[in-house]
Amino acid sequence: MKHSAGLDVSVKDTAICIVDEVGKVVRETKVVTEPEAIIALLTSAGLEYARVGLEAGPLSQWLVNELAEAGLPVICVETRHMKAVLTAQQVNKSDRNDARGIAQMMRVGLYKPVHVKTLASQQERMLLTTRKLLRDKLQDMENELRGTLRNFGLKVGVVSPGRFEARIRELVAGRLRLEMIVAPLLAVRRVLREQLAKLHKMVLDQVRRDPLCRRLMTVPGVGPIVALTFRATVDQAQRFARSKTVGAHFGLTPRRFQSGEMDYDGRVSKCGDAMMRTALYEAAQVLLTRTQRWSWLKAWAMQVARRRGAKKAIVALARRLAVVMHRMWIDGTEFRWRKETDAAAAA
Repeated sequence: MKHSAGLDVSVKDTAICIVDEVGKVVRETKVVTEPEAIIALLTSAGLEYARVGLEAGPLSQWLVNELAEAGLPVICVETRHMKAVLTAQQVNKSDRNDARGIAQMMRVGLYKPVHVKTLASQQERMLLTTRKLLRDKLQDMENELRGTLRNFGLKVGVVSPGRFEARIRELVAGRLRLEMIVAPLLAVRRVLREQLAKLHKMVLDQVRRDPLCRRLMTVPGVGPIVALTFRATVDQAQRFARSKTVGAHFGLTPRRFQSGEMDYDGRVSKCGDAMMRTALYEAAQVLLTRTQRWSWLKAWAMQVARRRGAKKAIVALARRLAVVMHRMWIDGTEFRWRKETDAAAAA
C-alpha cells in the first residue's frame, strides 16, 4: 500500500501528515524545518510513498532538492492553486489542517506542480536581483538628494552619473549645514556605485561565458540583462512543450472571462515572474523604438501598432520575443532577420 504525505513548511517547524490510500491519517507530527529531520521522520515510518507534497515558498527549493536526493517522490505545488483547494477543504486554518489538506491533495492527485529551479539558475537569479536592488537604491538616493535640495532652491538639473557628486558639492558649497548632511549620502552613493559596477561586471562575464546567452543576444533589443534573466527564469527549456506557452507563463497573454452571454478578453494576466515580464517589455520597447535595422519581427510589431496602438504592440512584441527566444533555445539557432519564405523569394 502506497501512502501520501503533506508538509506544511514554516521557518522553524514543519507539520507533517501521512495518509494511506483511502485517506486515513496514519501519522501526524511536527519536526524542525531541516531536511535531515524531515527525511528521518518519513523514512522511519517504514512506508512506501506515492507522493510527498509541499507548497512553493522561500524554503521549498532547498527542501525539494534535499528530499529528492534522498529518493523521496517530492512534489512542489503552485501556491495559488493550493490556497484555493485548502480554503475549500477547511474552515479553521492551522498548520495541522494544512498538512492534512496537502496530504489529501497528494493522495487524489489534485495539485498543480511547479518547476523547482536548478542551483545554477538560483545563483544567476540572485546575481540579477542583487544588481537590481543596488541599482534601485542608487536611484532612490539620487532622487532624494534632488528633491531635498530643491527645497532650498538648489536645482541639480540634467547631469551625468559621473558628475552627479561634483554637482551636489558645487550646489551646497558655502552652506556648512547642508555640506555636513549630504556628505554621508554622497559617501554611501559612491560605495553603491562601486559595488553595482562589480555586480554588473559579473553579469557581463557570466553572459560572455554562456553560449546560450550570446545566442539570445542576436535578437534585436535583447541585451545581456534580458538574456541572462531569460536563461535563469526558464532554467530548462524542455519544461515547456510548446514555445507559445512561454508568453502565457510570464503573464503576457490576455485574461479570458466567459459566463453565459458574457464573453470577453481582459488585460494581460501579469501572472508569473515580474522581473522577466519587465525585461521582455523593455526589450520590446527598444526593438520597436530604437533599433534601426529592419527585421520581420519589427515589421510585425509595426503592423500591430498601426491597428491597436503602440502600447499594445509593445506588450504583444514582448510575448512574441519570449516565444522566439525559447524556440532559438530549443533549436540551437540564432535569430533570423528575415523569414525563410522572404529569403527564398528573394533568391
